[in-house]
Amino acid sequence: MPQLKEFFRRADMLLLIVSLISALYGLTVIWSATLWTDNGPAQYVIVQTLGIVIGVAAFAVITVIDLDIFSAHWKWLYALSAGLFVLLIFFGQGDATTGNNGWLRFAGIGIQPTEFIKLAFIVVLGKHLVYLKTRRDLNSFISIAQLAGHFIIMFGIIIVTAGDLGSALVYFFIFAVMMFMAGVRIYWFIIGFAAIAAMVPIAWTYFLEDYQKNRILAPYDPSIDPTNTGVNWQQHQAEIALGSGQLTGAGLGQGTQTQSGSIPSQHTDFIFAVIGEELGMIGACAVLLLLTIIVVRCIQVGLRSGDTLSALVCFGVAASVVFQTFENVGMCIGIAPVVGITLPFFSYGGSSVVSMFMAMGLVSGVRYRPKPVKYRLY
Repeated sequence: MPQLKEFFRRADMLLLIVSLISALYGLTVIWSATLWTDNGPAQYVIVQTLGIVIGVAAFAVITVIDLDIFSAHWKWLYALSAGLFVLLIFFGQGDATTGNNGWLRFAGIGIQPTEFIKLAFIVVLGKHLVYLKTRRDLNSFISIAQLAGHFIIMFGIIIVTAGDLGSALVYFFIFAVMMFMAGVRIYWFIIGFAAIAAMVPIAWTYFLEDYQKNRILAPYDPSIDPTNTGVNWQQHQAEIALGSGQLTGAGLGQGTQTQSGSIPSQHTDFIFAVIGEELGMIGACAVLLLLTIIVVRCIQVGLRSGDTLSALVCFGVAASVVFQTFENVGMCIGIAPVVGITLPFFSYGGSSVVSMFMAMGLVSGVRYRPKPVKYRLY
């Protein structure tokens, strides 16, 4: 079919192939990580496979829709996001593997809205930055105040409705990267970080519980849990698994820690520890290589787009993958607090894998459709 050939020629097939390899790699590890469970891995494999299939289909659909169409309907994206947050207020449920209240469950199917709202946030923030850059002074106080308000409202809503600090931190990193790439001056970042630093003692004293403080400090202060049986227990089990894997690992289905179920949330937040134990340093490096290729490709497509909005969206997607990878791997090796963040494409979760393929579809769409002259802002 001519249309199908045209799609394969113009879509970013490299991005799709590497994403699909990553997802299938993750599916294999999820199978191994759930072998020890009472009901076996069938349910997890079926759900993840369905997520991958839906994700690939979503990649194709989003690729052929011009990004300008999404941005032109930014009010609808905001309305959809608001609707999902309202649902979380009334129907949000907690999840044992993430510790947050950001799940909607209907008829046994769980959806994590913040994964999809993140894509709307990237597009709408890109639209906002382009508007200020072309119609206003991006570095004026009023513009920066608007952007700060844009983010603070989103950050606050996520914390209040979902209690999901991990997702909120991803949004913060996306916001900072897109602001920088749009051309916001360094002095505004200095002022912003100074304001955050001034607020930290207040939040630390009046808003955080003792267990939350200990969880944040534990990776950097061994005296908080010297026996590794308390707040450090999760990371300690992950570190044991990673260390035992050595170069080549124990083999799929053969990891001592994995197959005894000793690693907490080993098919979701701590799946990198399973990879390290059963596939060794070679398997872990392969994960990082695949994710690095995805990030580099997103940046490359953005730089070649010749369009401000397209570039910012590509950078926002890349920022999401970078932060989630750094935080997830950091949790497993003990250099970052445990906040519940999935490893893109590898961790179990239908919402996560579908949203990541959708994000790649946004980037692929930038490459797929050349921009009309009226949208070329540089």
